[in-house]
Amino acid sequence: MELQVGVKVLLKNREGKYLILRRSRIKYPNASGSWTIVGGRINPGDSLLKNLKREIKEETGLDLNKNPRLVAAQDILRVEGKHIVRLTYIGETDGEVKLNEENTDFKWVTLDELKGTKDLDEYFKEILNNLNGVAQ
Repeated sequence: MELQVGVKVLLKNREGKYLILRRSRIKYPNASGSWTIVGGRINPGDSLLKNLKREIKEETGLDLNKNPRLVAAQDILRVEGKHIVRLTYIGETDGEVKLNEENTDFKWVTLDELKGTKDLDEYFKEILNNLNGVAQ
């Protein structure tokens, strides 16, 4: 069985809104939900934080303002022979979003809007439903 580790981050801006990204259906045809948060697989040998900062920069052009807070760890076992461990953080950022080819759109939303977003990544939705005030 192949083990992979992924890092994700719910980015919050100075206005208290959260960044969500619309995945490219060309690049991710089998993804669960078209709206997601920043993140991806780690490069082994680099720290989790370094990987997280790299993913943020690659996907949005943004930087973290300070160290993020870990809020969840999940097992993702949807593909036979593959076990993915996803670590999700909450972090702060500011600036102008510049998307790469992995995503086709973005928006900054309030926590209530985020919770009401249709077609949200199922694994992130599970975390969102269990945050209990952590994101505020």
